[in-house]
Amino acid sequence: MAHGIPRQKTIQRLKRIEGQVRGLVTMLEEDRYCIDVLTQISAVKAALSGVEREVLKDHAGHCVAGAIASGDPDEQRTKFDELVDLVLRRPV
Repeated sequence: MAHGIPRQKTIQRLKRIEGQVRGLVTMLEEDRYCIDVLTQISAVKAALSGVEREVLKDHAGHCVAGAIASGDPDEQRTKFDELVDLVLRRPV
């Protein structure tokens, strides 16, 4: 993560998401309209997906690329397997 994505930018995004999640708690405590709550949940999911996408791009661009450049078949296989495992455990 410390490679391509500025860590502070990612932390700021996650803190913003944390605030959105706290807002969801408040909405539920205040018995807000279900559609409003669901809309906010969708926004949180989209924001987390954006962070995930950036971290994945960083991983592929640095960690995986580094394994390829290393010429080490074991390291290459490890990074490849990590990506495959990640993709397979994601909900569809």
